[in-house]
Amino acid sequence: MEKKRLDDHEAATISSPRSLDRFGFLVRPDASTSDGLVKSRSAQFERIREDRRVRKWRKMIGVGGSDWKHYLRKKPHVVKRRIRKGIPDCLRGLVWQLISGSRDLLLMNPGVYEQLVIYETSASELDIIRDISRTFPSHVFFQQRHGPGQRSLYNVLKAYSVFDRDVGYVQGMGFLAGLLLLYMSEEDAFWLLVALLKGAVHAPMEGLYLTGLPLVQQYLFQFEHLVQEHLPKLGEHFAQEMINPSMYASQWFITVFSYSFPFHLALRIWDVFLFEGVKIVFKVGLALLKYCHDDLVKLPFEKLIHALKNFPQDAMNPDILLPLAYSIKISRRLEELRQEYEKKNGKITQSRELTEEQTVQRL
Repeated sequence: MEKKRLDDHEAATISSPRSLDRFGFLVRPDASTSDGLVKSRSAQFERIREDRRVRKWRKMIGVGGSDWKHYLRKKPHVVKRRIRKGIPDCLRGLVWQLISGSRDLLLMNPGVYEQLVIYETSASELDIIRDISRTFPSHVFFQQRHGPGQRSLYNVLKAYSVFDRDVGYVQGMGFLAGLLLLYMSEEDAFWLLVALLKGAVHAPMEGLYLTGLPLVQQYLFQFEHLVQEHLPKLGEHFAQEMINPSMYASQWFITVFSYSFPFHLALRIWDVFLFEGVKIVFKVGLALLKYCHDDLVKLPFEKLIHALKNFPQDAMNPDILLPLAYSIKISRRLEELRQEYEKKNGKITQSRELTEEQTVQRL
């Protein structure tokens, strides 16, 4: 009887479109809504603006992405500016594949994903099954036990754990794969995960998930120094209260803000992350602390920990937060801190970028 009630509840939840936001996440019944007339006018204006943006993007990428590389070579600054403004949601899946290099990996490896899913076994299968329901539990696609969303997520994570047995499976990977599956097929999501972790375009990120999380340790070292340099008063307050980045920022890096941040903000960050690399995670983190600086410097330890995991709603507005993040210049200093970390700790992360050919050779 209990199972029947639970199944009925799932079915009711899934079939109730009124309770979902535009991305497919459940909306709390008490969620505030704006004035109907203002909302209607705003929505109409947004539709017109979005249609115009979509037309520009379609012209830029061509049919199925056929013009993308040519346009990128010809007008890289235009591409960067448009990505920072946000990729149109209807084109996001395709553009993410183009800017990450995953489309090329897919075309070079026909049938490989199917081989990994169907014919290989993984030591991580039970761990993956255990964690599936914890990935975006409030999204309609992943809610149904053993439904299409959970099956797709299992397949992608299982395939990656076989593809790279050194990494295998770590829980945070589910949020990356889950986010990708909302915008593309299983096979496309798998190759984008490969592109990210193996470094098809940017530096490899597999160190986020290797034993000991070596890349996380490096990122936290860099971030702590950047906080001290860009926000010295807050950095000093953190030191006095014995707050270090591992207490609040680890998930930022491990899931690229997809774990606990508002989805509309996470998507905008991912647009930039896939094109410009991990430095946007540092910039957004610094921008958040800068925006909330005056409040944070007054808080004692307990309240500080809570505030660093529960930022105010206005701080999560992408149109406010992201321009602030873009204004923070850290590229050169990030590289200096990486070298300093490696000198201090020994080179424990792979610094060379795997080319697509090298990635294929690992199959």
